[in-house]
Amino acid sequence: MQFRILDVFAETKYSGNQLGVFLCETALPEETMQRIARELNFSESVFLLSREGADAPVGIRIFTPAHEVDFAGHPSLGAAFAAYNYLLKDRPETVRLLTKAGIIPVEMPKEEGGPLWMRQIPPVFGEEFATSELADILSIDADAILEKYPVQDVSTGLPHIIIPVATLDALRAAKVNKEKYFRFIERSHAKNLLLFCPEARSETHGVSVRMFADYLGIPEDPATGSGNGCLAGYLVKHRIMNSRKIECVVGQGHEIGRPSLLFLKAEERDDGAIDIMVGGRVFEIASGEWTV
Repeated sequence: MQFRILDVFAETKYSGNQLGVFLCETALPEETMQRIARELNFSESVFLLSREGADAPVGIRIFTPAHEVDFAGHPSLGAAFAAYNYLLKDRPETVRLLTKAGIIPVEMPKEEGGPLWMRQIPPVFGEEFATSELADILSIDADAILEKYPVQDVSTGLPHIIIPVATLDALRAAKVNKEKYFRFIERSHAKNLLLFCPEARSETHGVSVRMFADYLGIPEDPATGSGNGCLAGYLVKHRIMNSRKIECVVGQGHEIGRPSLLFLKAEERDDGAIDIMVGGRVFEIASGEWTV
């Protein structure tokens, strides 16, 4: 089958989050897709499935090196990019993807080299956690976590625990104690830890982020579209930017040598639901044929 290697949420080639995209002419067994994802060993690999009809969404399945996930951000942007360029003859302005979490529409760039934008499922806000416990897992002082905002499980299809950190130094210092982490996630719904701080790494950023997900086989993720969608909802819900509507730029991946750039838009509607858009650029790096 044909495959592409893409850099997603990238500023230039060889940055952002690497993605393997596989164009499946015939269905593959789940165990085969999982083994391919483990072989490639990127944060995720995505498999584009055959469509049921001309108006049907493009079905996709997403695998980390360790598990299949219902939804993830950079595989969705990459899948839409590949579907638009190599699968869909009508070149729609919006590519509709069918994930296990639901349909995700992805808007194609308005100009060459511009960002793709995905509309995520409205966020669900879940359990809150003790600051001290998460600080211990992350090997940072408890006062490095902002007490005025909750440490909270948030999901737009893939749950993340959102952790507000006071400074960029504390964000950079975080290091997961794996024994404590795995003991903690035995009783938590969310397995992914997303840290953010309002201190930017550069003038082009508004927020800085790191994300850890050893459960999924991802010690640290260079760019997390799903997690940043959760973060966008969290920022609005808790009025961290003093507004029910936000637009911001996130820097992620710098600590592991894969600097990434993500664009967030979110707004709380009158009925309380929060609309979320996450954007990023995609660069194609390589293509080839994969022998199953």
